[in-house]
Amino acid sequence: MQKLLLLVLLVLPAVLFTVNGGNKPVAFAQDDDEELVDVEEADTAVKDEGAGEGDDTGPKPSPDAETIILFTNPIATPGNTLELPAGKVAEFLVGFSNKGKQDMVLELLDASFRYAMDYNFYMQNFSTIAYQQTVKPNHEASIMYSFIPAETFAGRPFGFTVNLHYKDAAGVIYRQAVFNETVNVIEIEEGLDGETFFLYVFLAACAVLLLVAGQQFLYSVGRGSRGSRKAAVETGTKKSNNIDFDWLPPETLKLMTKSPKASKSPKAAKQSPKQSPRSRKATRSAGDD
Repeated sequence: MQKLLLLVLLVLPAVLFTVNGGNKPVAFAQDDDEELVDVEEADTAVKDEGAGEGDDTGPKPSPDAETIILFTNPIATPGNTLELPAGKVAEFLVGFSNKGKQDMVLELLDASFRYAMDYNFYMQNFSTIAYQQTVKPNHEASIMYSFIPAETFAGRPFGFTVNLHYKDAAGVIYRQAVFNETVNVIEIEEGLDGETFFLYVFLAACAVLLLVAGQQFLYSVGRGSRGSRKAAVETGTKKSNNIDFDWLPPETLKLMTKSPKASKSPKAAKQSPKQSPRSRKATRSAGDD
């Protein structure tokens, strides 16, 4: 049994080499249906398919049509790479000239950002606008298109492609790449945006409130100190001048009113003649009569 197994292992490589015709060995792979598939043939099929996708089999531009593009916002500088502001509206005009003998109908205009190293990868698709504008023979027309580059693309180069789709009176559809170049998406540094402006306004309002609060505090403290001093002065005045003269006899009061010194100083009341309670009572009774 062991000899038979060794014989099979020695003979099998020779048989495979003979079947393959001396070329490289054949590799096999098993699919879901448990069928043997030649891996080399599968790779060849994928490459052929990829080559077929790269061929330009779509509509082509008409020989009787000419197009031109003009960027109005921002204005493109000849000889320099176009710079588009991120998050801002960009606009351009597409001029179309019909040099044929039949009408042309401008149908669609689309634009997109492509990967700069490979234009087959789409990074951002913009809106496709339908115009349906008829251009007579030997006439020209212009259409406008606007778009907004994404803010996340700021600081990076992209391939920018603009395609114009149109057809003639016979119904033949054409497509022309109006613009197909690399552009730079830039970030505009604004001096003062809305968020910064409102932040400054808020800080100014806080500063004004602090000033008003400090002024009110100082005013209340000064008013309190002045009020305490005034109360002390009034209290002292009341203590010195608040004298009750009702217990004095009428004669003494008359003498006090006649004497100017007595009216000016309360000490005159103390210098009035002393009377006993009986004499004062008699005097009051006589005065009542």
